[in-house]
This record gives sequence, structure tokens and C-alpha cells, in this order.
Amino acid sequence: MQLAKWAHHLAESLLADSLPRRWAHSQRVYSQALTLAPTFDKGDAELLAAAAIAHDIGYAEVAVDTGQHMIDGARYLRDVVGADPRLCSVVAFHTSSSWEASELGLEDALNEFGPAEPELVDAITYCDLTSNPVGDLVDPVERLAEVLERYGPEHVVFRAVSAARPELISRVARVRQRAEVAGAKVS
Repeated sequence: MQLAKWAHHLAESLLADSLPRRWAHSQRVYSQALTLAPTFDKGDAELLAAAAIAHDIGYAEVAVDTGQHMIDGARYLRDVVGADPRLCSVVAFHTSSSWEASELGLEDALNEFGPAEPELVDAITYCDLTSNPVGDLVDPVERLAEVLERYGPEHVVFRAVSAARPELISRVARVRQRAEVAGAKVS
């Protein structure tokens, strides 16, 4: 798990001290990714674990560029540390990124990292939506409600998540179905 170990050190260096809640959340997202390992081949399982721990590095001050943390994290991975393009793509497309990029007029910036890999994007979305902001396990429906409440109707994240909600719930269902077929225990 070289890639995941490398990503863990990077994310910790960017989030642990300055954004401890994001770091706690990222650690749970990572642990959720590990539960999905049986549903992927070894290489993709490692890629998912690396993306999970690094998915929110775009919130770190040194990474902020566009203000859309998914794109900013992917750009930091690509431009600053020279990360694998597939890792950058999974980070760029996680959760409601496409909807948020559309709201912000950042479709071209997001497309720098495409095309998205649907099974990996489903998986990281599942991992993200089963971890609350402080790293506790949570039901994805509750997590989405918490995000909407936290941001409020005037915020771009609220609008993006509201529009994305049906697809996000479908992603979670696909991951759970895939895990069941593979015999993996997921929450």
C-alpha cells in the first residue's frame, strides 16, 4: 500500500494541525475505503484508499485555487506533488463535484481530470457520505441532511447537493450492492 501510505502522509501534513475536523473526517473516509477493498482488484483498492484519505486536501490553505475543494485538491495532487492522474481524477470527481462545478462555472477545470471512473467515484462518494464532519459513521441520508443544514439554501454547496442528492443516493446503493455480491461487510 505504497500509494495509500504516501497519500496518508500528505493528507496528514496538510490537514491534521490546521483542519483537525477535516482530518478526522478523512480518516473515517479512509477506513470506509478499506472495507470496500474486497470489491476491487488490488490496484484499484489501493487507489481508492489513497483518494479517500486525500479527498479533502483541497480545503488546505496551500491548495485553495478555485474555491471548489475537489478541483483544488486534484490540482494540488497533480501540479504540486505529481500524483497519479487516476488518483487526481477520483479526488476531483468525488461526491457532488460535477454539480458544484456546474454551479460555479468550473466545468472546464473539472474536465481536466476526466473522464471519471464510475465505480471508483461511486465508492469514494459512499465513503464520504458515511462519515460525518468529525469522523463518526453516519447514514448517508442523515449526512446529506446535515450538509444541507450546515450550508443553507443560499450556498452553492446546498444547491449542488440538492440537485445531486438522487444520484448520490444511487451511488451509495450501487456500492452496497457491489459489496454484497463480493461478500464485503459495509455499513
